[in-house]
Amino acid sequence: MHDVFHSVDPTTGERVAERSEHDEREIAQALRAAELAQRAWSAQHDAQRSSALFQVAALLREQRARLAGLATLEMGKLAREAEAEVDKCAAAAEFYARHAAAWLAAEPASGPASIEGIRGARVQREPLGLVLAVLPWNFPYWQAVRCAVPALAAGNGVLIKHAPSTQGCAEALCGLLDRALPRGLCANLRVSVGRLPGLVADRRIAAASLTGSTRAGRAFAELAGRHLKPIVLELGGSDPCVVLADADLERAAAAACTSRLINAGQSCIAAKRFIVEDSVHDAFLARVARRFGALRCGDPRAAETDIGPLARADLRAALEQQIAASLREGARLVCGGHRLARAGWFHEPTLLADVTPTMTVFREETFGPLAVVVRARDAEHALELANATDYGLSASIWTEAQRGAELASRIQAGSVFVNEFPRSDPRLPFGGIKDSGYGRELGRPGLHAFTNAKTVWIA
Repeated sequence: MHDVFHSVDPTTGERVAERSEHDEREIAQALRAAELAQRAWSAQHDAQRSSALFQVAALLREQRARLAGLATLEMGKLAREAEAEVDKCAAAAEFYARHAAAWLAAEPASGPASIEGIRGARVQREPLGLVLAVLPWNFPYWQAVRCAVPALAAGNGVLIKHAPSTQGCAEALCGLLDRALPRGLCANLRVSVGRLPGLVADRRIAAASLTGSTRAGRAFAELAGRHLKPIVLELGGSDPCVVLADADLERAAAAACTSRLINAGQSCIAAKRFIVEDSVHDAFLARVARRFGALRCGDPRAAETDIGPLARADLRAALEQQIAASLREGARLVCGGHRLARAGWFHEPTLLADVTPTMTVFREETFGPLAVVVRARDAEHALELANATDYGLSASIWTEAQRGAELASRIQAGSVFVNEFPRSDPRLPFGGIKDSGYGRELGRPGLHAFTNAKTVWIA
């Protein structure tokens, strides 16, 4: 018995498409085609792979409107945010087209190795083979591209297991890649979670990546470990936005709101806990409340809309439960707090104050248009609160620049942004620590993630 995947428009709650899960024969065909394509792809010269990636970027820009429209249809992303996501994917493809060859070049032994006489040794980077990418729905193109493009640039093939609700996006992206790359090199596998054990066990799958919840990451790591497959995990986050007394409050409030509400708040790297030093707490809270109160919820296709719907009904229900639990625990509702009385899965932008570390919205990752403000006695207490979480994806700190640079080393996170809100960028490694996962995507580490660092010693 195979699952049927439904695409539903979150703006209306109406079903717009359904697709059957791939059967065993179709999966076997995709694996065989990807295996053959990867062998040929890895044998190509760097210039040929670079040319293909430039073509990927060109096609993404050519298909920008269609791809963005699908993302808005299937997960409710604002039209302008969907277009920006496609642009970011194109920029990533171009970045690796320009720089992959240099980063993959063999490196001679250096430092102590060469000093001690190992002069004929070098380290060369070789692709592992086929990479399985297990992806969520919230950035249907960027999540795929930030894993697939570096892996492809290194000479691998990629098989994408996308979220059931964004299969239209997955098909469109893989169809586009098929036009620029060897056919079947990057394919969409329409399979349920129950089929993952068989895929990970398959000898043709050399490595894997998962972006998703911490719970999913733990299960996937156990599965991959059983078969000794290297993996990268990009999991949840409860990112702190630390605002100290010497911060530019207006700029910090604007950036915090932008960070929190991108994609209707459905982002692992969004600022989720606003931790504010006592002397500026009330002034900062007032600025955030004013901005939240002015936001317009509505059709994500409309230019005037600030907040679209959540992607699924169950996501909205989970957010409501977290808000209700935290209010019972003593949080104070500043604004919002309710679903909208209209079709679709809309929820008001919600701001909670008087939040403490024991409350649900402090301890758990929240996915939706919800921000919480936490009062810190001083800078030391603010850093303590920032680190008082099981997560460690990203963080921001707002203070004098040099002071921020010094304090950044004390925040437990994969990245810390000083006087800027966190974001992923193809030029920089991206990933987390603690329950936010391990391994890195993007930057040079992302290119090397699925390569074999082979030592060659010529005597």
